[in-house]
Amino acid sequence: MEHVTSTPTTKAPAERFTGDVYLDMIVTPAEPARLAAALVRFTPGARTNWHRHPNGQTLYVTDGTGLVGTRDGDVVRVSAGHTIKCPGGEEHWHGATDSTLMAHIAMVVGTADGDGTTWLEPVTDEQYAAAVNGSR
Repeated sequence: MEHVTSTPTTKAPAERFTGDVYLDMIVTPAEPARLAAALVRFTPGARTNWHRHPNGQTLYVTDGTGLVGTRDGDVVRVSAGHTIKCPGGEEHWHGATDSTLMAHIAMVVGTADGDGTTWLEPVTDEQYAAAVNGSR
């Protein structure tokens, strides 16, 4: 057993996120396990770039209100206690609303090469505004 009493908070890399986002890694993939999990905190308006995971991603919202969007324009508004499952290969993004913080635990089953995430281009301000105004 390993008792981890604290994890450092780091600022998420600007090449993968818009706005201020902070990460606390819970677990990093290590053979033979391939689970990666992190507590991710988004300030209002902050969001990930478009991205995909070969084995999918599960998001568990712990605080605030956020948005999760897909390439087909589907956007879901999420709040504390909600779980979102993104299937393998689906291009998506997630982040806070324009007026509230949002935190979630992001969980990914990676590949032999790490967490397997393919990072793509930023979500544009126009795409984000449409998501804020049209989320269900």
